[in-house]
Amino acid sequence: MKTRTLGKDLVVSEIGLGCMGLSFSQPPFPTKEEAINLLRKAYEEGVTFFDTAEIYGPFDNEEILGEAFKDIRDKVIIATKFGFSYEGRNITGVDSSRENILRAVEGSLKRLKTNYIDLYYQHRVDPKTPIEEVAQVMKELMEQGKIKHWGLSEASANTIRRAHAICPVTALQSEYSMFWREAEVKVIPTLEELNIGFVPFSPLGKGFLTGTIKPGHVFPEGDFRNTVPRFNTPEYLENNFKLVKYIEELAKIKNTTPAAIAIGWLLAQKPWIVPIPGTKKIERLKENNSGAQVTFSKEELKNIKIILDHIELVGNRYNDLNESRIDK
Repeated sequence: MKTRTLGKDLVVSEIGLGCMGLSFSQPPFPTKEEAINLLRKAYEEGVTFFDTAEIYGPFDNEEILGEAFKDIRDKVIIATKFGFSYEGRNITGVDSSRENILRAVEGSLKRLKTNYIDLYYQHRVDPKTPIEEVAQVMKELMEQGKIKHWGLSEASANTIRRAHAICPVTALQSEYSMFWREAEVKVIPTLEELNIGFVPFSPLGKGFLTGTIKPGHVFPEGDFRNTVPRFNTPEYLENNFKLVKYIEELAKIKNTTPAAIAIGWLLAQKPWIVPIPGTKKIERLKENNSGAQVTFSKEELKNIKIILDHIELVGNRYNDLNESRIDK
């Protein structure tokens, strides 16, 4: 697999792997052994960029990655995230205070079985803690060698600028796909100006763009999509399926799959965009990675944009609680 560079000098595989679903939000979960096998298979397939977070479990996800990569730590790039507080294993809220960051980084290092984190993201912007204070802590952690790079997640263009002015930001992780393109308005131009990489999560629209989630689909108990208006409102799902039909048409033209089209389209937007699709199945992993072989001409991209602009999508992508945590 080819590589791409995030920020100034963080070199990663052009497609990463989002690991959340191995232990959080999307049951049923694989066994620890199955999850480790998937991670090692992804590495064998050329993936070197793996995304996890303290909150995924909480805590379990990082332990899985730590076990999977303990003997090849220098061969992989691990991104994890801080920014929530807990009582035991219960999440109590957003918290990027200095004290909580220092607690979080030590826990992540221990679970990941490493003495450094390649890319450390603030998971959600904390309205109680100025981003400048967070950036200052990141600078200190870099000086101590505990983190190599830092990033933000779901941050606004204004917050990105303020953070970057204190300690250069390597990457922004936010949702971006043919199903959610809000980043194109202000965020992507800001990232390009400041030379910050973009790591889109949910590049397959939380599975929707694969064509496997059709009107009437029932998600398993505990699946977070049961709380998402775009998925739990039948009329929204039916309306939005016209986007999937269009992607399926593109897949036929390119002799590939809808998932590969969605990934390939993201890769074609900017050379510093690195999507992190998640999966629990090796065959899906290979399918997602095949998106790197999908190419589009400038004319094709122009025509796709025109059509996407005219497909009206409805429904919020989060419930009210999670929407309130998005930095506007």
